[in-house]
Amino acid sequence: MSESNKNRAEILVQALPYIQNFHNKTIVVKYGGNAMLNDELKTAVIEDVILMACVGIRTVLVHGGGPEIETMLKKIGKESRFVNGLRYTDEETMDIVQMVLCGKVNKEITALIQKKGGKAIGLCGIDGGMLKAKKFNKDGLDIGLVGEIEQVDVSILNSILDSGIIPVISSVAYGIGEKEEGKSLNINADIAAAKIAAALSAEKLVLMTDIRGILRDINDENSLIKSVERQQLENLKKEGIITKGMIPKTDCCAIALDGGVKKAHIIDGRLPHAILIELFTNEGIGTMIEKHV
Repeated sequence: MSESNKNRAEILVQALPYIQNFHNKTIVVKYGGNAMLNDELKTAVIEDVILMACVGIRTVLVHGGGPEIETMLKKIGKESRFVNGLRYTDEETMDIVQMVLCGKVNKEITALIQKKGGKAIGLCGIDGGMLKAKKFNKDGLDIGLVGEIEQVDVSILNSILDSGIIPVISSVAYGIGEKEEGKSLNINADIAAAKIAAALSAEKLVLMTDIRGILRDINDENSLIKSVERQQLENLKKEGIITKGMIPKTDCCAIALDGGVKKAHIIDGRLPHAILIELFTNEGIGTMIEKHV
């Protein structure tokens, strides 16, 4: 046997216990960042997701699409408005969000999965009343048609997963409340993935980012913290280790874990096949967060 074939066999053998352990378990992947913009990375993510489904993992893909939305807003000459650093979503912007996320991006991902031999159904949070949200309201701040998830109904997802099909979900929710009843509301995709993972009692939530994971030193990519307990997250914030854009990522992981998800992972979507390396190898590639180590 050649050395390369021997190495391939060893990789498969190393993956075997993980494949056995995750069989018929649910894993929710939040797909975003550079992995959505680079064709090579896009293909790698799709291949990872299909392989997961092929070995019996109930795989859910939740996606964002911020850059695509920005591109479309620029095309129509729509200027973004911000309130206290948060984007204001008026009705025209919400139309673009829904068109791009639920139409263009969602169907492109679904088509890519089918092109690679998988089976997928594209959905948004409105379908089947999956995500119901109230308008964001914090300290009286009005940022338009942005929602906070109040209810999650995963019955339609379970039916799809029971059929061996991959649901691809865009983060637009059905509005509830006196003024927003029936309106589409924009939802943060990380939070949507966390809430869906909790409602499905998922084994894992995997968040794809543009950084290796939680770094002890933000300027040193080799300072990756490979595993951390849920209860340590607040201390890492106080110590200034979890800062800026990593705060909402870890907050989403906390939402998932507090909701019953066993483990959450923050991985670098800039690396091809990051999902498979994190899930099916001893070393992993990112930061794993769990309730108790």
